[in-house]
Amino acid sequence: MLQIALREFDGLLRKVFPKIFSSSLVQHEMVGNYSHLLTVPGSEPDLEPYMLLAHIDVVPADEADGWDAPPFSAQELNGFIYGRGTIDNKQSVMGILQALEYLLEQGYTPRRSFYIGLGHDEEVNGLHGAANIVKLLKSRGVKLQYVLDEGLAVLDGVISGLDGPAALIGISEKGQATVKLSVSSAPGHSSMPPRESSIGILASAVKRLEENPMPRLFGYGPERGTFEHLAHKFGLPLRFIMSNLWLFSPLLSRVLERKPDTNAFVRTTTAVTMFNSGVKINVIPSYAVAFVNFRIHSAQTLQEVLELVKSTVSDERVKVELVNGFDPLPVSSYDENTFGYQIIKKTVQSMFPQLTVAPGICVGNTDSRHYKDITQDIYRFAPSWFKPGDPQRFHGVNERISIQNYEEIVLFYFQLIQNNDIRKLPPPHSSQHEL
Repeated sequence: MLQIALREFDGLLRKVFPKIFSSSLVQHEMVGNYSHLLTVPGSEPDLEPYMLLAHIDVVPADEADGWDAPPFSAQELNGFIYGRGTIDNKQSVMGILQALEYLLEQGYTPRRSFYIGLGHDEEVNGLHGAANIVKLLKSRGVKLQYVLDEGLAVLDGVISGLDGPAALIGISEKGQATVKLSVSSAPGHSSMPPRESSIGILASAVKRLEENPMPRLFGYGPERGTFEHLAHKFGLPLRFIMSNLWLFSPLLSRVLERKPDTNAFVRTTTAVTMFNSGVKINVIPSYAVAFVNFRIHSAQTLQEVLELVKSTVSDERVKVELVNGFDPLPVSSYDENTFGYQIIKKTVQSMFPQLTVAPGICVGNTDSRHYKDITQDIYRFAPSWFKPGDPQRFHGVNERISIQNYEEIVLFYFQLIQNNDIRKLPPPHSSQHEL
């Protein structure tokens, strides 16, 4: 079923973007059967290329969950397009291609070469799509100036206390670990139970992990830069606190950790996601297993998290195993001399002068993590406009994008591609029109 949908989507792209697929300028390749790699060579091959990423696949959706429009209908309601993938991540897939189609119609040739990578399995770790695109680029000796993928967005009224909307550009991602906890014991009859069952032992271990969260690390990762960049947009006393994080980090940590969505910035989070045991009401089970998912803060490593898990569980009867995981991603540059960050920032500001632009951290993971060997700078952003309640639509019910916002996304990529054509950044603090 999935393969059929991917094949159909491939056919749709070729139909709606005829210039891209017939252009002698654009080289198109299928990778891993269903992913797309587009190469657009520039007229100045000495300029280091960049790459735009997006992903084709989506998470499941069921109309019975309470959608206002069928989740695969792309129905328009009150100025919004409803459908699974409208904000994750078809808006970027179609936005990037639409921008390139327009540019080709105008006879555009870039000065700086660029690539477009459209993965087909991002939602299941990108091991066949993005990973194979990277392998192919590596084999050709490609090094990228920067990569831009999905991740963060424009937040309008989502951060309480912030005056006006902010565009957060992701400069890193948290790491991840899935840990399996298991207990084996002798089976028996429920009429003669032992003092502690395998379920009880495992439940206690899980409870210890929940009651003893990972240490507070707020201020030791990229989240510090986010708050410092946004400080001037908060009223007092928050502005004073955020401008003086060297002093107030512990206080702010305690405030942020009260809510799940902001606690993610403070520490490595612990989520018990699966717990299984028992097959019959009157049998003491011989085996109990639980899975715990950790999202690792930038200031911690996978190894440190595993050691903390073992010391917190602190019970020889509980076997602790790493199923899979990886360290947090490197932090990309975002200073005044960083080409990729400044080009993205200036493109955003020229379109939306009212926005405050700040670096941010992605608590989820994207295909871009596979690209860390071929570029130093990975950014995660699209100008999807999120108002209160919208972040919950992500992987949730009633995912939607306004028609106006989709047009803005197309224009963003249209401008961004052209803005990349300068040889180097103008000196900091010079006027906007030099771009």
